[in-house]
Formats: sequence, C-alpha cells, structure tokens
Amino acid sequence: MMEVAGPWTEVFEGSERNEKSGGAETLLGSSTLTLAPLIADSPSVRRSQPILITSNRVKGVESFSSSVPSIPNPFPELCSPSNSPVLINSLPPPSSDRNLIKVYGEDSHSRKVYVSRGATARDVCHMLVQRAHCSDQENWALLELHPTLGLERCLEDHEVVLDVQANWSLKGDTRFVFCKNYAKYEFFRKPMLFFPESMISDSADVSKGMTSSELIQNLLRSGTCPEIQGFLQVKESSRKAWKKVYFFLRRSGLYCSTKGSSKEPRHLQYVADLEDLNVYTVVNSRKLYGAPADFTFCIKPSRNPVRAQDLKILCAESEQIRTCWTSAFRLFKYGKQLQCNYQLSKSAPRSLEGSNLPDNKSKSEDSLVAMDFSGKAGGRVIQNPTEAQSAEREEGQAWRRREALRCSLPNLNSAARPPSIHKIQPWFHGGVSRKEAQRLIEKQGLVDGMFLIRESQQHAQCFVLSLCYKLKTKHYLVIPCEDGGRKYYTMDDGLTLFIDLLQLVEFHQINKGILPVCLKHPCVCVAL
Repeated sequence: MMEVAGPWTEVFEGSERNEKSGGAETLLGSSTLTLAPLIADSPSVRRSQPILITSNRVKGVESFSSSVPSIPNPFPELCSPSNSPVLINSLPPPSSDRNLIKVYGEDSHSRKVYVSRGATARDVCHMLVQRAHCSDQENWALLELHPTLGLERCLEDHEVVLDVQANWSLKGDTRFVFCKNYAKYEFFRKPMLFFPESMISDSADVSKGMTSSELIQNLLRSGTCPEIQGFLQVKESSRKAWKKVYFFLRRSGLYCSTKGSSKEPRHLQYVADLEDLNVYTVVNSRKLYGAPADFTFCIKPSRNPVRAQDLKILCAESEQIRTCWTSAFRLFKYGKQLQCNYQLSKSAPRSLEGSNLPDNKSKSEDSLVAMDFSGKAGGRVIQNPTEAQSAEREEGQAWRRREALRCSLPNLNSAARPPSIHKIQPWFHGGVSRKEAQRLIEKQGLVDGMFLIRESQQHAQCFVLSLCYKLKTKHYLVIPCEDGGRKYYTMDDGLTLFIDLLQLVEFHQINKGILPVCLKHPCVCVAL
C-alpha cells in the first residue's frame, strides 16, 4: 500500500487534457492509473463550507431555459382574446392608453368600463347603451353626482370623462350616473319658456325693432345667449343666513349689484369667470343648506375638487327662474359647441337606423297629423285647428263607446290581461312619495309630457299620474270604480273608463283628454 501526501488527482495515460474556464481538468484516456499532486486555485475555499450562490446562477438558468425548444400550444383557441369566454371588460387592456371608470345606474348598481384617454360623455353613453341593451338610443346622459353635498350636473356631450374625474377628491363619494335626460337641449326647441322676457337685460339691442322672441332665437342660433338679470338669494359664507342680491350674467362673467338693482359700473361687483366654473343643481337644499326654496343651484371652480367652502349657493324663486340661469351659464360658457352638440344629438338616431333597433323613429306629437277618412276619395289632412280638435273629441267618444261595448261582452276573457300588468311597466314606480316623484321627473328633464304613475299614499287603492308641463309637475288622481260589476279606473269622475292602467296610458299617449299635454316620455329607472 502506498501513502500519498497532499491533495491528489487521478490521471489516465494517453489522455488529452482540456482546459476549462473554471480551472478544473477533465482527463480522458486509458485505464492506467497514476497519482499526481494537485495545486489548489483558491485557498480561501474550505471543504464542507457553504458557497454563496450569486445572481449569475439565475442568469445561467435563463439562458438554459431560452435554449430549450418551445413546445407548441395544443389549444390555441383558448388563449385567443377574441375567442376567450372571459368578458372583455373584466380583463386589463393591453394598452396603457385605456383607463377604468365606474358608472352607476339609477338602481345603485354599477358597471366598470374601459375608456380611452379622450373618450367624451357621448362616447361613454353610446357604449353603455349597447352594453345595457337599451331599447332606444336617444336622450341618454352622464351625470356627475356628489351625494354628500347634494350636487349634480349633466356632463356636456363633448366633455372628456377622464378630465372630469381627475378633479374629484380621492376620499369623496363622487360618481358617474347613467340616466335619461330629455331637457338637455330643450331650450333650443322652446326658447321663450326658458328665457322669460322679464329676465332679459335692458342692454339687449332693441333699436332694430326685434321682439324679445326674435332676439333670443337669433342669439341661440349664433351660439350665444342674451344677458340675464334678476334677484337671487345667496348663502353668505360662514353663516346660515341668506341675502337677496341682484345679479347680472354677461359674456364677461357673473356680476352682482352692491346697490339694489343698479347697473352702473361703480355699483357692479365681479363674482366669477364663466370659463372656469361649473353649475350644479342642488338636491334637498332645504335640509342641507337651509335654503328658502327648493329651486337651488350653485357654481364652483371647475379645476378644483368639490369642497363645501368653495361653493357659491344661489336660490331662485321658481323652477323657471332657476332653469333660465343654469341654461344661460351653459350657453355663455360653451357657446357654439352646445349648438353643435344639439345638431349631433338630432342626427345620431338616424345614423343607427341600420342597427338591430328598428324602432328608432320619433314618437313626438309633431309627427302626428289629423286625418279625415269619411269621404270616398280617400283620407285628407285636416288643416283647420278647430276641425282637428273636433275630430279628436269625436274619436275619443267613439273609442269610449267601443271600449264600453267590448267590456260589456259576457264572453270577455278577464284573464287575458292580468290586473297587475302595470307593475312591470317602465313608467310605474310603486309607492314613491310625491316629492320623490318630482325629483325623478326633474332629474330626467322637465319637458312637456314626461310622466310616471305611482301608488297614492293618501288614498287607498288609488294611483297618481305625475306629469310635467311647462317646467312644473302636476299630479292627477286615478280612482278605481265599478260599473256593471266590473272594476275600472278613471280620472274624470267616470266619464272615461279604463280597464287597467296600461290602457289609460295608451289612450293618453294619443289623446290629451283632461290632461294639458299628451303623455310622451316615461320616467324610467335605468339598471346597468
């Protein structure tokens, strides 16, 4: 047996020595064994001591994995985004140009949607109309709602949604609400209703002999607004008191008079710049701010988060006065852009006629004409308004006779239409209060013909028809009655009988009856 001192290695004769980068030698050759001393390269490394694994090890793994040939995917259709069963709005977009926003419906449920950086309120509404499978494409709007402060405003169609959201406080409860709004451009259709002659400033040009109606229409067509003036109640800062002040709204801004209703320059005080403010409607203003009336609105800088100390709260004497001021603020701020938005809103339904919604035709009264089919030569259009009203009364009486005959037949199947059919109609709102009904109609637009039906809270088994006419909400009691052992509903002390509420609504959508205007726009609750 031979004793060898020091480290050693096995060397095979006839082998070739290959130098490696780590200093180790790999020897291949014959089976003859010879011992040779080995000089250690790194004396600092001791046997049985742990060696630190550096990041180079990880890089080696990466290079190794990259050298492995890729395995083909046997199910490519499951990984394709276009064929993926996962909803596309539940996945993050591939591009950073898209952002996530949350939009609420009127039933307090919300939906998250991805929008592009420059998406406008019109774009978001069109997207939600398709996602929510809405039955029509018209009069949708996006509201900016501040529940704690009781503020809400309708975004203009051209406003960029992400720019509006960027001004919100991160700790607030501000939200977007998707709903109907029929009154967004109503002042273009009925300007005299929104701009009463008494509120038009005397500085208007009357030397040309134009009437106030012609002046307002010319200004609206040019994308501007007449100067507005009048008294408003203003809430004084850091106090609960309200003060009556005379205000002037001009192109250059909002002013108030320090001496009565004087318009002399030395008595005018500058209040706000129209380019840098938004106007909001105040909900529940009596409770939140102690307002003297419910017709309250406020203005605030558009670039700052909504804070109570930045609000300038104003209160009008009537809904018409409040609507006049808020409409004038919008026209002075956006000018010709509102006129363009109005024209686009009218052309949008026509561009969608080829879609899967074939019934996008307008249902307004203006598309209906009185016809006379009594002659042998065919029908003729009744041009005389008096004759048209007479034909309407005769048709209404004939309808009553037909319905009375039909309902008196013994073989009438009473189960053909269930008595509770009104509960599934979009215009029925259950047991909401009178004040809540007015708020719902106001929220969707104070336009003539906006209506809903609710259960009466004062009269058992009765209903109430709430109808908007000339910026006011009127309420009509629908009373159940019996005739010949059958149950009917009436609004005119039994002169006209209806077998259910659905028949009552269908009749008054064509005939005014005792109402000041036909039923046009049902106040609906949108669910996302």
